[in-house]
Amino acid sequence: MKIVSGHGNYIRGEGLIGQIGDYVGSFGEKACLLGGKTSLSLVSAPIMKDLSQHGIEVLPPIWYGGECSESNIHNLKNQVEEFQPDVLLVAGGGKAIDTVKALGYLLDLPVIAIPTIASTCAAATCISILYDDKGEYLEISRNSKNPDLILVDTQVILEAPVRYLVSGIGDTLAKWFESKASNQKAEPNAFNCGAVTLARFVYELLLKEGKRAAESIRNGVVSRELEDVIDAIIVVSGSISNYGGDDCRTAAAHAVYSGLTIFPEVHEVYHGEIVAFGILTQLAMEGRPDEEILDVISYYKQVDLPKTLGEMGIDASLISEEKWQTLGSVTVEIEDMANMPFEVTPQMVIDGIRRADQLGRTKERVL
Repeated sequence: MKIVSGHGNYIRGEGLIGQIGDYVGSFGEKACLLGGKTSLSLVSAPIMKDLSQHGIEVLPPIWYGGECSESNIHNLKNQVEEFQPDVLLVAGGGKAIDTVKALGYLLDLPVIAIPTIASTCAAATCISILYDDKGEYLEISRNSKNPDLILVDTQVILEAPVRYLVSGIGDTLAKWFESKASNQKAEPNAFNCGAVTLARFVYELLLKEGKRAAESIRNGVVSRELEDVIDAIIVVSGSISNYGGDDCRTAAAHAVYSGLTIFPEVHEVYHGEIVAFGILTQLAMEGRPDEEILDVISYYKQVDLPKTLGEMGIDASLISEEKWQTLGSVTVEIEDMANMPFEVTPQMVIDGIRRADQLGRTKERVL
């Protein structure tokens, strides 16, 4: 038996936040709106107003808790289950969306995802990334609801800081590098091979249009390139994960991301920014030539992605040998690392991170 998960309808357009009642009504008459503090401060008023005008009963907006953790998921369950909502709405970034996807699974309720930033594919996947309450990675959870509807208001994305979009570019670039690595261990079929092909297309699209998309946000103008990149980050990237499944979802780049969360400094660095450095580490671990890694670094410079530990707030000179060994050991135990087509040792991780950092501090080649 072959089962392939897929997201619900994806709708992108300007002004959708003020028309949300048109879409929520088909799910029922009672809704809960959850999300991040900043996101709720920006979009809850127009959402609540439109839901009220459509006769949809809704609780006051609820903050998701700050981390996609078991304690926050169960805390939200206690807050909303007595209300008996028909649908859950979540506005925010990846952690907020993942939290409410897990809540939707727990309560067996439909979920409407409203990404307010284009930084991850969380809105279009059926997994949640769990952390502890301090932000350290724990595991990939399959106890997660695939959103039944994804609503993206382009104007909201346009008004968000450009750093979020750039972080999304970093996270999405990893689809190509990780899927082609992890798929080497799988038996080829229409889905995983199709996912890798799609990942290559998205990678090339980001190389071509990523810089212009970022410039669009800086200039406050919706462009075709911005729309393409938003779609690629939020939904096409999610489709790659859904089609490829565990055969080509994540590999060393995300494992390095998770490993680096042992450093408190990176808790202020965005997910896709750390993943971008993880890509460089993965290429180093694969034994790729310096020239190939420097080509990727040159693109990072164009869009302002971090290419060194220092740019993520980590002073490599202050990392003790014991801490290096802990980093290597933790990283190889991350589930994502098992998707690499060869056995990875802690020393390979340490050497890969050091080489990536060293190359990031050299003069970049011109694309």
